[in-house]
Amino acid sequence: MSAEPLEIHLEERDLDRGLREDVRVGLAATPKWLPPKWFYDARGSELFEEITRLPEYYPTRAERAVLAAHADDVATLTGAKTLIELGSGSSEKTRLLLDAFTRHGDLGTFVPLDVSVSALRSSTEQIAAAYPGLRVRGIVGDFTRHLDRLPTGGRRLVAFLGGTIGNLLPVERSGFLTAMRAALETGDWLLIGTDLVKDPAVIVPAYDDAAGVTAEFNRNVLRVINRELGADFDVDAFRHVAVWDPEREWIEMRLRAERPTTVRVLDTDVVFAAGEELRTEVSAKFRPEGIAAELTAAGFTRQAFWTDPGGLFGVSLARAD
Repeated sequence: MSAEPLEIHLEERDLDRGLREDVRVGLAATPKWLPPKWFYDARGSELFEEITRLPEYYPTRAERAVLAAHADDVATLTGAKTLIELGSGSSEKTRLLLDAFTRHGDLGTFVPLDVSVSALRSSTEQIAAAYPGLRVRGIVGDFTRHLDRLPTGGRRLVAFLGGTIGNLLPVERSGFLTAMRAALETGDWLLIGTDLVKDPAVIVPAYDDAAGVTAEFNRNVLRVINRELGADFDVDAFRHVAVWDPEREWIEMRLRAERPTTVRVLDTDVVFAAGEELRTEVSAKFRPEGIAAELTAAGFTRQAFWTDPGGLFGVSLARAD
């Protein structure tokens, strides 16, 4: 069975409008910031895939270990008929779930949602070829805006993997989980991956690798802005910085101006002092009881919680009350 035509709720003009608004607001703020979603043009996506293979970057391997050990449990506990994946990317880890449902369930439909048309088209075609009995229906959309466009009917399982929820600030996280619950029906399921609090000596190198791949990934956001908005960032004038915040229990990726510099963007001069930092990503780390409480507050009940053998990464399975 071939993949169905993509259902598009996010056009190029929407992305352009969103980038302009984020740049306008973020670069005028004190301190300056940009959201991490703008890392991911084609080059940024390639760099991130490279990051996931680095020895320092444990989250991808740890989450894959959890899914390899417990995908069968997910399939038998949920009995889902439709699997929806948010921010699907290549859907590589999702194949562990699809294999488990093939063994233990009668999953009928797979619905990946992602902002990238090209990535989604490629992944849906590959999944459809690998699982010929599965209906594959890709949705081009933003998981912070288009949860109301998810297909209805049947018992649904939404997978939100990769620790991506940690990129949301606490108020954004609360809003997302509440919107997620509103989009689901009682008895539907949510599978969510969360990186866990641990020794910063383990966390920080995952965001500041010795090979400098993460540094290139971080600076890529400046290249995106230069290309898409005609800005004139001197990319080499900014140094990658990764900082652990012990109070908030998150890591911040920043770009630090190595010298005073002025950037022309959106007909505005944006001034950076020497040493001034631009925050490009927050990646929150979680405690098991903390994510359980956030799920409960949004209207879910956690039914299972699994970690990898090293206790680095957690996966929660929650039911919509």
